[in-house]
Amino acid sequence: MKKKLEIIGYSGHSYVCIETAIRSGFEMIGYYDLEHKSHNPYNINYLGSEKLLTTSENLLFIGIGDNFLRQKIYQQLNSSNKFASLIHPSATISDTAIISENVLISASAIVNAQSNIDFGCIINTGAIIEHECHIYSFAHVAPGAVLAGNVKVGERSFIGANATIKQGTVIGNDVIVGAGSVILNDIPNNSVVVGNPGKIIKKNI
Repeated sequence: MKKKLEIIGYSGHSYVCIETAIRSGFEMIGYYDLEHKSHNPYNINYLGSEKLLTTSENLLFIGIGDNFLRQKIYQQLNSSNKFASLIHPSATISDTAIISENVLISASAIVNAQSNIDFGCIINTGAIIEHECHIYSFAHVAPGAVLAGNVKVGERSFIGANATIKQGTVIGNDVIVGAGSVILNDIPNNSVVVGNPGKIIKKNI
């Protein structure tokens, strides 16, 4: 019997989540969003506003790309809810990796030995998470990014597309790493860093 799944959000990022869910054998029950969407590419039911959602009898998945909004919605939900994780069949996940709930691991992504992906993270298409990395809650690693071994990425941080993070580097909380950046040193909380080598250009305090 297929596991029944309800998704929160129905645009952009959620489409990737839905296709991953379908390919992984879930039955899509419907979606929550602020309003009914006239564009319904997956022909699923509108279940109501996420602002009114507290508890569901089915598995939930928060399919929203914004790290802060994803966390905010999670915090409004009843702790009794159960959350799915969605792992694309083409992704490669080490048997020793730890994957929490409400994690999306997209097509062709790699999560290697002893890595830990916390609640609500996004590991996007083709991203590489090498051995013993720790991606903390609600972080997002964008398509094609490469994290060498023992990298830590803090809560709600965003690693841009095709960025490269040197082994052993610590990325703080609420950091934005620009697309294509090469990060060779630790980055403190609330920073925006871009370039090769990466330089801090702004503090988001």
